Amino acid sequence: MDQVFKALSDATRRLLLDRLREDNGQSLGRLCDGLGMSRQAATQHLGLLEAANLVSTVKRGREKLHYLNPVPIHEIQERWIGKFDRPRLEALGAVKRKAESAMDASPVTKPEFVYTTYIEATLERVWEALTDADITAGYWGHSNISDWQPGSPWEHRRTDGSGLADVVGTVVEAAPPNRLVVTWAGPDDERPEGPSTVTFDLKPYGGTVQLTVTHENLRDEAERRLAAGGWSAVLANLKTYLETGGLLPLPAWS
Repeated sequence: MDQVFKALSDATRRLLLDRLREDNGQSLGRLCDGLGMSRQAATQHLGLLEAANLVSTVKRGREKLHYLNPVPIHEIQERWIGKFDRPRLEALGAVKRKAESAMDASPVTKPEFVYTTYIEATLERVWEALTDADITAGYWGHSNISDWQPGSPWEHRRTDGSGLADVVGTVVEAAPPNRLVVTWAGPDDERPEGPSTVTFDLKPYGGTVQLTVTHENLRDEAERRLAAGGWSAVLANLKTYLETGGLLPLPAWS
C-alpha cells in the first residue's frame, strides 16, 4: 500500500494513469508522446507504477503494452470505504469500471482485457488450481476438464452432475507451470471472428506468483465488461482459496 500511495503522489505518474484510463494498452512511445520528457524518464515513472501494481504490461512482438490495473484501487476501497452506504459504493464501482475502460480495438493483436494479481503460493500450486477439475469446481463453480496437452479439447463443466459445459475450447499452448493458452466460447456459440482466447501467464515475484490473465478477441464492449466482472470475481476467489484455504463469503458472480 505504501508503494501505491508513493506512486500516486507524483503528477506525472497520475497523468500516465489518466492516459491509460482513456486509452488502455499503450506502448512506451505512445505514452511518451507530448509528455515533454525523455523515454528514459518515462520508463522510470512507469517502473514505479508497475512496482505498485497500478500498471500491468504484456509483450506483443517487440512492443510492450501498458495497462491500468484496478486491483490496488479495489484494495483501497475494501480497506477504507467499505463502511459507506451502498449508493456511494455503487458510485465507486462505476469509477472502477471506468478505470477498466474499453481497450482500443484498432490493433487486431491488442488484448481486450488484462488483469494482474499477486498470490502468495508457488507456481506449481497456482497452475494446479487453474487446471485441476476438483479445485476449480470449488472456487470457480465449474470444473475445468482436459488433459492440458496442446491441441486437446477442454471444457468448463457444470458441477450439478448434468455433465453440461458452459464454455468449451482447445488448448493452444501449455507450458506448466508458467503459461496456458486456451480458446474460449459457448458450446453453441457461432462466432464469425472465431473464439476468444484466454492466456494465463505465471511468473515468480518475490515470495508470490504474478498471475496475468489476458482475454482477447471479445465481440464488443458489453462482452468485455462481462469478462471483466467475471474474471475479477474468479481471480479474487482463487487468491482467497490459495492463501487461506477458504472461499469468499458470497460469490461475487451471483
